[in-house]
Amino acid sequence: MYSTIKFLHSYWAYLVLIILILATFNALMKFFSDKEFSAKDFRISLFTLIVTHIQLLLGLILYFVSPNGLQTIRMNGMGGLNSLSRLMAVEHPFVAILAVTFITIGYSKHKKKLTSKPKFKSLAIFYSLGLILILSRIPWSNWL
Repeated sequence: MYSTIKFLHSYWAYLVLIILILATFNALMKFFSDKEFSAKDFRISLFTLIVTHIQLLLGLILYFVSPNGLQTIRMNGMGGLNSLSRLMAVEHPFVAILAVTFITIGYSKHKKKLTSKPKFKSLAIFYSLGLILILSRIPWSNWL
């Protein structure tokens, strides 16, 4: 089970990153060019929300079954973690939860707006924050 979840979490991350970059740049470009919010924009933002939530669920499952997650903290304690262990067991999960929270807030706020400019503004701000957080805590040494 561990290897399957790890495989899914690792490769689903590429999809998350691609669609989050697409959604962020779509919102930024259309915000600054005063375009109208269309059904395509709605689908892009919704798909981004869905894939990030799936990634979060895979990550949470992985956190509890992986030897690099909760088990590392149980074995070594918080003070006994080296930088890579701390990244995998503490920083990566915490920042991922924060990033998905920002993406969810952005999606929820955009639905309440009535005109295009505020919709794109909410998506641009919160999706950008989520993207920056995700990029900051990707375990690049394990990923590339």
